[in-house]
Amino acid sequence: MFLGNSDVIGEDGASPAEREACTVLEALHRISGKWAIGILLNVGHGPVRFTELERAIPGISRRMLTLTLRNLERDGLLERTVHATVPPKVEYRGTAMADELYASLKGLATWAERHREAISRSRAAYDGGQDAASGAAR
Repeated sequence: MFLGNSDVIGEDGASPAEREACTVLEALHRISGKWAIGILLNVGHGPVRFTELERAIPGISRRMLTLTLRNLERDGLLERTVHATVPPKVEYRGTAMADELYASLKGLATWAERHREAISRSRAAYDGGQDAASGAAR
């Protein structure tokens, strides 16, 4: 049997390897999304309530926070606990997978903080060069 044809093609037309690769890319995309890193860094310290996350992540809307939390929960990175109080108290906690990811995200955040000024200088120099280049083209 030819090895290239040994994969069974599913109803979606993708082989198991393609579906697995897609899942990996989807997970990386989800984790690297605009809001996910901030959420995962916040839940890395312990359980966090929705309103605490909302205050801790500047610029996030309630809708985007809700959608991102649901997606991270769906991917197995967050656990949502609803406490039977009035009003209901909802907490989010990172799972073991999120705890493992936290170290990498914390390292990334530390790197960004350490190089913040150099990145800012590089951007200013680049933007200044772009302004000069666009003025010369006119």
